[in-house]
Amino acid sequence: MKIVLIAPDAGGVKKKKARYVPFPQASLPLIAALTPREHEVKIVDERLEEIDFEEPCDLVGITAMTATAFRAYQIADEFRRRGVKVVLGGIHPTALPEEAIEHADSVVIGEAEGLWEKLLSDMEQGSVERFYRRDDFPCLQGLPPSRLDLLRGRYLLKHVFQTTRGCPHNCGFCSVSTFMGRRYRHRPVEEVIQEVKSCDASMIGFLDDNIVGNPKYSKELFRALIPFRKKWVSQGTVKMAEDDELLSLASRSGCIALFVGFESVNEENLKDMHKTFNRVDRYRKLIEKFHQQGIMVIGSFVFGFDEDDTSVFPRTLQFIEEAKIDFAQFSVLTPLPGTEVFMKLKEEDRIFSYDWSKYDFAHVVYQPAKMTPQELQEGYNLVFRQFYSWPKIMRRTLRNWRYLHYFLPASFYYSWVSRHPKTVPGICAGGA
Repeated sequence: MKIVLIAPDAGGVKKKKARYVPFPQASLPLIAALTPREHEVKIVDERLEEIDFEEPCDLVGITAMTATAFRAYQIADEFRRRGVKVVLGGIHPTALPEEAIEHADSVVIGEAEGLWEKLLSDMEQGSVERFYRRDDFPCLQGLPPSRLDLLRGRYLLKHVFQTTRGCPHNCGFCSVSTFMGRRYRHRPVEEVIQEVKSCDASMIGFLDDNIVGNPKYSKELFRALIPFRKKWVSQGTVKMAEDDELLSLASRSGCIALFVGFESVNEENLKDMHKTFNRVDRYRKLIEKFHQQGIMVIGSFVFGFDEDDTSVFPRTLQFIEEAKIDFAQFSVLTPLPGTEVFMKLKEEDRIFSYDWSKYDFAHVVYQPAKMTPQELQEGYNLVFRQFYSWPKIMRRTLRNWRYLHYFLPASFYYSWVSRHPKTVPGICAGGA
């Protein structure tokens, strides 16, 4: 069979594709690796290239987050109109499988390992099921190396790996624990190292939702990484800086930047979202400890919690600048299906749009508690533009001159995003 795996662009069809994007959709290279070698596999990242609907193929697999669901359905409908079988998977089809099956021949619910192989076998036998699901979460031992060789186009960070899945925290706005479970599962360190060892890139990324969720495992991994002299980035929590040994090992193993979910400078918001392990009064001290180890901090901040009013925007920007945060991701609180926030706002009849293309962390789709939707939207847009203004970028660049080759392209990208609100700015589905 000829199989085409597609990552949709949330922006839909564009006349001009992006010159580069931060990193690839991690699931598709892994699904390609799970595919028996007798099948021909192609990966299409619509952010960087056009989809050729005329290209002959037997099966199209599409992964969808909520923000890309509408576009995923358009793509699926077009291929099915041409007689091609389509399977949908990912976070959004897992949350709303009955909606997804209206646009597909099959829906993979949850993680793909085991299910994808069975679907391909069933397809060869001519008896594909509507839904493929499992009652447990797959073991991560023995996973094949992702087919990064199939990726085309320009990525700021092309060589990405995963060491863990799942998260024991239950942050109200995050879909990670719903999709991947509430306990950490780990790949054997030796298997991760073997994959990293075979990679000739000097800069790599770990697309874990929290690479330091199990400090014992993380320390073992970091020690094993040290001899390879790679530079790497990943996601973690601010609590990582409370463990001096863990932070030192991360630095020695090559960590140059960590995405950290601060989420809010208001303690009440953190309590409401069950993120009490974050303490605002400790933020500055812990950020300083990251910097002392030469690790840049990419801070995630969400606007629109129920305790937020319009003062949250200048207060957040002031905090970020005083704490010398190096990068920042700003998001509008987005009620992703399957999360506690979605259920709460839906029950309170505060969601006014179910247009999934607007669920991209950059648009307001609900009624905030202490400001108007317009005030939330304008405040978010303003903070994003101000933080990624050229004078502020240059000041941060001088501070991070050692990583100029990484820092400047990433800054250029986010500056561009700040001027194009329809572009998805998010790094992850939820946040560490």
